[in-house]
Amino acid sequence: MKSIIIGIAGGTGSGKTTIAKNIAKAYRPGEVLRLELDSYYRDLSQMNQEERAAVNFDHPSALEIELLIQHVRDLCEGKSVRIPIYNFATHNRSNETRGVDPHHVIIVEGIMALHFPELVEMMDVKLFVETPSDIRFMRRLRRDIHERGRSLDSVIEQYRNTVRPMHYQFVEPNKYLADLIIPEGGMNEVAVDLIKTKINSVLEARR
Repeated sequence: MKSIIIGIAGGTGSGKTTIAKNIAKAYRPGEVLRLELDSYYRDLSQMNQEERAAVNFDHPSALEIELLIQHVRDLCEGKSVRIPIYNFATHNRSNETRGVDPHHVIIVEGIMALHFPELVEMMDVKLFVETPSDIRFMRRLRRDIHERGRSLDSVIEQYRNTVRPMHYQFVEPNKYLADLIIPEGGMNEVAVDLIKTKINSVLEARR
């Protein structure tokens, strides 16, 4: 039976990952799977570290979206897949992958989750998380420095040169495709509960 696909998009630092994690952790193994677009950045092994650092990772072309779409299709057909593991410190994929089995519900989460028409057509529920830009920037700054080993200057430069302009070109317009716009990300408990209600109805019908 086809998995239910939920897409969660929103700007960097909007809280979409928090929402996806809060939903997924409420269910038993095998019920809800979280797929991050960040795992599907293209392999850049042919480039050196300096060249990789100069890549515009906020442009749609940075993602191997064909592989993500194939993985979603395979999972819906009951097949297991191996998901790439991305290293943000080296700007490249790890040599390792993560094995994933089919789930009843698949959450596809990332800044451009609603950008690719072929992916959007597969979704049963489309969500966009909207959070003020100053809050998003502060969250990104903290995350990239503490979790991804970036310097303060590099984060600010990247945000100014690519993250901000790409957001208004490729991310913000997608909110009009959403079935539901969620303010304030993972702190919006009402929105999370609404999504869980939808998932619960799907799981109950399949038990």
